[in-house]
Amino acid sequence: MANGDNLSNTQKLAKAKLQEISTGKKPKTINPDKDCEVQFNPESLKVSFSNQISKPDGAPAKKGKPPPQFVGQGTTKLSLQLWFDVTALIPPEQKEETDVRNLTKKVAYFITPKPGESAEKMIPPLVRFSWGSFQFDGIMESMEESLEFFSSDGRPLRASVTIGLTQQEITEVKFADIPKPPGAPQLPTRPLTQAPAGSSVQKIADSQGKGGNWQDIAAANNIENPRMLQPGQLLDMNASVGGSVQAGASFGVSGSAGVQGGVSVSGSVSIGG
Repeated sequence: MANGDNLSNTQKLAKAKLQEISTGKKPKTINPDKDCEVQFNPESLKVSFSNQISKPDGAPAKKGKPPPQFVGQGTTKLSLQLWFDVTALIPPEQKEETDVRNLTKKVAYFITPKPGESAEKMIPPLVRFSWGSFQFDGIMESMEESLEFFSSDGRPLRASVTIGLTQQEITEVKFADIPKPPGAPQLPTRPLTQAPAGSSVQKIADSQGKGGNWQDIAAANNIENPRMLQPGQLLDMNASVGGSVQAGASFGVSGSAGVQGGVSVSGSVSIGG
């Protein structure tokens, strides 16, 4: 199953979202009550690009075959799979009242046509899929729902939903802005030195020929106990007391990352004859 919320309390896992957007060159999110935040982030995202190519009519050229011609607008498509499971959310005493389709219907909203400019013209809403810095705007072209697990009375409790989004153009890849959390320290651009286990500021300074300045280095890095550093703690060995760089001293490097799973985006160009 896709990755869940296996994170420490100090970290919050960014969740993917489906949101309805307006038309125009700079679409904005609308109808916030229809926003759909996924329960489990997808394991991968697949992006594909295609151009419409045609062979020219007429007699073949004297030298070689005539080159193919671009005859239509390119398209970009996004496909992904989402999982929904009510057993992960509902207390056991209430599970008989649940149906996973109460969750998946939020996704189905984006493929359901609704009146456009006229009542006779039905079109699906424009949708934005966003996850961290990844953003894709388009129309939901396909949706496939598989009910995977049932209760004793036949209620579906788990479902996988595979969706395909498309946009009628090939555009430059853009990255959405991710706001930094309040109070997030700004890391210096200069190289940082990682403290080994059992090390001190003085030992590291001596190893770099800066033993005479170890007290200034400790003060500039805001280190309270220069004789006992945390393993993996980062130090700016070029910092001075009067300098403006005072970040990095309180950071520890851990061998296990907080987020389990990740985004695997694969792109492919398909050209039809």
